[in-house]
Amino acid sequence: MTVIAQNAPRLRAGSDHVESWFVRANDPHSPRAVWIKATVLTARDGTALAQAWCSVFDGQRTHAWCLDIPLAAARFESHPLGQDIAVGPLSMLLSGHGGSTGGKLSDAAHSGAAVAQSLEAQTVSWDLSFTQVAGLGAPMSLLPTDRLLDTALPSNKLVTPLPVLTCTGRIDWDGESWDLTGWHGMQGHNWGREHSPEYAWGQCVFTDSRDGVPFAVVEAASGRTRLAGRTSPLLSMLVVRRGDEEYRFDRVVDLWRQRPHVRFPEWTLRMRGRHGTAQLRMQAAPEQVVCLAYRNPARATSYCLNSKTATVSVHVAPIDGNAFELRSEHGGALEFLVPQPVDTVSPIV
Repeated sequence: MTVIAQNAPRLRAGSDHVESWFVRANDPHSPRAVWIKATVLTARDGTALAQAWCSVFDGQRTHAWCLDIPLAAARFESHPLGQDIAVGPLSMLLSGHGGSTGGKLSDAAHSGAAVAQSLEAQTVSWDLSFTQVAGLGAPMSLLPTDRLLDTALPSNKLVTPLPVLTCTGRIDWDGESWDLTGWHGMQGHNWGREHSPEYAWGQCVFTDSRDGVPFAVVEAASGRTRLAGRTSPLLSMLVVRRGDEEYRFDRVVDLWRQRPHVRFPEWTLRMRGRHGTAQLRMQAAPEQVVCLAYRNPARATSYCLNSKTATVSVHVAPIDGNAFELRSEHGGALEFLVPQPVDTVSPIV
């Protein structure tokens, strides 16, 4: 499935629905990162919101912003060349081989944010362009077939139209201006009737320590879904690309082939599949995590504990070929979705 098809909106009017398009960029040489997201949130009771999100990380400080506006005042349009998104001051253009995003958010504009918790209201502005990295950056899905993107199960869908991209642009935050030239990241798209009851999700672009050029990428998830009114066990998927090779561990329902352990701030996952075995370990420093309130259309709010500077290690033992290991000290995107906030991470945005 093409980048444009993977980014196509899935909203159906009058339904419980949450859908997001997001972009992440990391400095390959330091623990700095930015994460930008546009969200649609609708419910059968007529609620229809759009949200603009931005989070920044620099290894010591973090900050997050969110703005809610009526969906009618936002723009989520498809055209032959891609998607055109605008949520208040946030703009996002997603094409077949890259895109751009720009905007400006302030603490004072947060919907429901407790600005009083901050010593001083902060503002962030950005102007970011990104381009698909050939080969590694081809569209990726953790599901075993794209046909599952249009079926009732699983109830939460996740695709990565641009799993590896390279960036140019800048971000201004807290009196600093960051040049994003040479940063790397990804662009993702997810949707469903609600957020998963619980999940851990991670993604990392591995770059050469000398020149910062990407040579591998991993994406994985362990999550629960609702089946006939019940919550499932943790179901896991993992995909590794290195050079021209791809190793897939996507037999979602084979519980005996997966060993997930999710406990904030660490997630470990062992997978066994047709390509061999893989072991993933991701860990975030709690002081480098933001807590984001994720609303559900018809259920209680969930809380996303979000890091974009997590440590990552992956060990792959292929059935055919030599085992290898991938490591990143600060390049991992790591999220935990939990039903309640965690005391060591604050404030909530």
